[in-house]
Amino acid sequence: MAARLGARCLPPAWLCRQAWQGQGRHYRAALCTELKQPLTIQEVAPHPVRPQEVRIDVHFCGVNFADVLLCRGQYQEKLPLPFTPGLEFSGTVLETGADVNTVKKGDRVIGVSNFYAMAEQCVIDQKSLWKIPENVSLQDATVLPVSYGTAILALGHRARIQPGLAWEGRIVVLGFAGGNIASLPSNLLLLKNISAMGLYWSRYQHRDFAVFSKSISTALQYYQQGLIHPRIGAVFKLEKINDAFFHVMQRKSTGKVLLSLK
Repeated sequence: MAARLGARCLPPAWLCRQAWQGQGRHYRAALCTELKQPLTIQEVAPHPVRPQEVRIDVHFCGVNFADVLLCRGQYQEKLPLPFTPGLEFSGTVLETGADVNTVKKGDRVIGVSNFYAMAEQCVIDQKSLWKIPENVSLQDATVLPVSYGTAILALGHRARIQPGLAWEGRIVVLGFAGGNIASLPSNLLLLKNISAMGLYWSRYQHRDFAVFSKSISTALQYYQQGLIHPRIGAVFKLEKINDAFFHVMQRKSTGKVLLSLK
């Protein structure tokens, strides 16, 4: 706590140093210290890297509606205060644990965290990282996990789309970004011979990792094949995190909103 409070007195030049410039240096992170209040940018101490974990130098982080809900206490998951939001990110590998064999120092990766990616560094299990192909930019890669991973899993795994889906079709409930939880008339399920199901994408990361991982790998494959073209609506610097949240809450974005950590 002393390190966090002391950060407010540090000179700006020190605050802007990149975390990889020395072992053990503090790094900047967006912190939610009180629900429904603006986030603050503070210096935090680096976490140790355990055998299966990897330290990432974060370049970009996605800003999702789930992040906003979490910081307002309205998400289905609750985290103890203070916490750092952020579900998806891209960056380069700084350090690997003793048992890591999937990535090495310097690799470009995308990752899916459990709400702590809005920071200059993050430490994450190697299973939650995917290498970025050479022809994919870090910025574009950041867009793929949540938006495209959810869509691919919803359409391919849950809805199992095929030609002529109108008969015995399937409705997949993804979330309630409109603010209201909609009610589904059960008589329509009967009359139209359709099914309704839910999709909690991130839950697959813990319950069926093979399916979860495939959704992200497929997104990367589709990008390389030119089948998807991520649209980035706005990019904010880390210190403008509250502006980024407001941008999302006001529904001003026509594409993915990102934070730039560099």
